[in-house]
Amino acid sequence: MVFSAAAALVLSGCSDKSTDDGKTTGTGGDSGSSLSISPLVQVDSTGKEVAKTDPAKAADPAGDGKATCPAGTTIAFAGALTGPNAQLGININNGVKLALDQHNKANAGCKIELKSFDTEGDPQKATSVIPQIVNDKSIIGLVGPAFSGETRATGKVLSDAGLVSVTSSATNAGLTGNGWTTFFRGLANDDVQGPSVAKYLTGTAGYKKVCVVEDNSDYGTGLAKSIKEGLGAAADPSCAAAIKAGDKDFSATVTKIKGANADAVFYAGYYAEGAPFASQLKSGGVKAVFVGPDGVNDPQFVKQAGSAAKGATLTCPCGPAPEKFAKDYQALNNEAPGVYSVEAYDLATILSKGIDAGKATRPDLLEFVRSYDGDGLARHYKWSPNGELTNALIWIYEVK
Repeated sequence: MVFSAAAALVLSGCSDKSTDDGKTTGTGGDSGSSLSISPLVQVDSTGKEVAKTDPAKAADPAGDGKATCPAGTTIAFAGALTGPNAQLGININNGVKLALDQHNKANAGCKIELKSFDTEGDPQKATSVIPQIVNDKSIIGLVGPAFSGETRATGKVLSDAGLVSVTSSATNAGLTGNGWTTFFRGLANDDVQGPSVAKYLTGTAGYKKVCVVEDNSDYGTGLAKSIKEGLGAAADPSCAAAIKAGDKDFSATVTKIKGANADAVFYAGYYAEGAPFASQLKSGGVKAVFVGPDGVNDPQFVKQAGSAAKGATLTCPCGPAPEKFAKDYQALNNEAPGVYSVEAYDLATILSKGIDAGKATRPDLLEFVRSYDGDGLARHYKWSPNGELTNALIWIYEVK
């Protein structure tokens, strides 16, 4: 496939935690500033290529410019805006901001406000933040929570309050099995990502032996399980390993993997640990290809891993940024879009379309989302009764 230069953007993920000052934590030599994450192909659950969405068909948040709504109509964002993996939440918040900016400029009679709440990606902190959102009656819809752990911790509160919650990034497959009635996932879950990526690695990439390393988050453990099942015999148990969020010394794991002589190392976790891990794999002489999921798929991974990021395969249920979107996003936010920026824009657009259609209460907006059926920049959005997309696909990216 041929992509525009604007589409060659780095992406990010659905973390349970957040990063500090963005300093380079790897030992991969140069800063990797010449590297970028470029989209390769979109695949289905069998690992086979699927055509990308036509951005010309996507819903426009500006609508027809004739919308009216009550003053003070508000939607919220909840996710990490500070902490180790903060860029993931910032990407989402900025995508929401762009959709509302385009909507509000076109609709003088309906100015939708945005209130952003920082959870740091921490489930415990989220349990005190989400009630603030629920108790603010001006808020009729939420983009978030951003990460799987915080979503698990607060989903019942949102459901009990009848507040529609559309996430652009929380991918733990079990989230939609909790009986919540207001939760909608705007991308594929980890049980889709797992087999799709596994089949791509063993089929298209031709890898015979893969070491799967996981962190201890809801996201990491769930994704690792799905990846191992999809890889089957290619997942070598002799080099499987587990780490903890916050770890920085991976020498024992590197030694274990080096002895396995594997084709690839799949790391199920986030860039805060993924970057130094990739660096230490390279400096330790491991020749296997580093493969990281959406939690790693962010410009911060490249920045922090430096030259060790070169050649890495990154995967994501998130789509690349179309050229016009990337230009508009940069102009508003003074930075390039990242992982889940496009999904956040699409989901905020859906909420704005509901408000424009007169759905200005929590129950009405919830029902609008529940019955929604339309194209976005990233994909087609239509949900099953449990809040999963009726059709979800995965993107493969490469650092080069």
